[in-house]
Order: sequence, then structure tokens, then C-alpha cells
Amino acid sequence: MPDGLILIDKPAGPTSHDVVDLIRRRFRIPKVGHGGSLDPQATGLLIIMVNRGTKISNLFLGSDKEYEGTMRLGLTTNSYDLDGEVTATAPWEHVTRERLEEGMAQFQGDLMQVPPMVSAIKRAGVPLYKLARQGETVERESRFVHLYEFSLRSFVPPDAVVRIRCTKGTYVRSLCHDLGQVLGCGAALAQLRRTGSGRFRVDDSLPLDAALALPPPEFAARIIPLAQALPNA
Repeated sequence: MPDGLILIDKPAGPTSHDVVDLIRRRFRIPKVGHGGSLDPQATGLLIIMVNRGTKISNLFLGSDKEYEGTMRLGLTTNSYDLDGEVTATAPWEHVTRERLEEGMAQFQGDLMQVPPMVSAIKRAGVPLYKLARQGETVERESRFVHLYEFSLRSFVPPDAVVRIRCTKGTYVRSLCHDLGQVLGCGAALAQLRRTGSGRFRVDDSLPLDAALALPPPEFAARIIPLAQALPNA
């Protein structure tokens, strides 16, 4: 296999590590990595690094990201998405499209964001999601992120489809949760799809099942060489 990267459209279910492992075993590639993980239930663009491509993974981990997500009003969960335990419910009928867009506008630009408890961030070497499973809640340090865009694509109450363009490390789940608090009804992330990472787009990616079904020579032909993969290439 040549050195470089391949764009994969991850389905809901497997972790990013699962995708890496499936590709490594299917094509017997010694070194495989990814350029920015997605939650198991999230779909969309996953940049897979192959062989020496793994050495430049940090260039893609730090790139700007684009997402489309569905936010559900009227409930709050401990994970900030619908996979978690519902901790509160509230009426959402007072939220109009105009009120929703006003609330979203407050989050554009520079932002200090608190990561969710159900995340891979470590505290004393232990991932927060493991502490959350044990019923623990700990203080999390706010992180600086920047939202270039937080726009409303459609609104069919209680669900709102949104588009986000942001810097690395932005938690869309936290964004939905915080917006729900501003609106006074709570909100949780229902669906998330990554549509872009740096200059790469999900429209140019290959569904995971289709990638795994390719003969090795055809898979190799889909790998973007390092000279073309670099951000400034």
C-alpha cells in the first residue's frame, strides 16, 4: 500500500478506532491511523492515514471542521445527546425560528466551551466517560474554540437541523446543550454528520462498507499520496 490517506464515510455504530482496525486487518497494512475521531453514533468524514501518512496525522487533527447536526429541543441529558440519560424535560413550544436563530447568534465567534462529562478527555489518567459511567461528575476546564458559522438549515419543532463550521476540539453536543439552556427548554444532539475536515469533503469519501469490499489494488488506487495530502499542497 502506498503512503498517504484515504477518505472514509463512517457509518453510525463503529468507533473511529474500529474503522482503523477493520482497514488494517482487511488490507494487512502495518500502520493505520485517523485524522480526528468521531463519536460512535456520528457519521461522515473520517480521514484514514496509511503507512507513513500516520506521521502527519497532527496536521489533520488540528484542521477546521464542518458538521451538520440535528438538535432536539425540550430535554437535557447527561451526555448532551440522545444516547444519554434524560435529566430534565421542559416545554419547547415557545421557541420560534426567530428566537432560535437569535440564540444561535450568541455562540458565533470566540467561545469558551465546557466539554461534556461523556468525553474522552482524561482526568488523572482516566477518561471522563468512564467516570460518568460510575455516576461521577467532575469539574471540567473550559476550552477556547471558534465558531465561524452556526446556522439553521431547517426547523420542524422540536427538531432543528444546524450547520457548524468550527475550529478543532469543538464539541457540538456541548453547543446544543448550552443553546438549550439559553432558550430555557433544554436541548440535546440527536444526529451528527461531519461534512468537512480542512480542505477535504465527505462528498469525496468512500462509504466504509464499499472501501472494505474493494480488492487491494483498487483500495490502493484510492489513497491520496502524501505530496497531494499535505494541507498546503
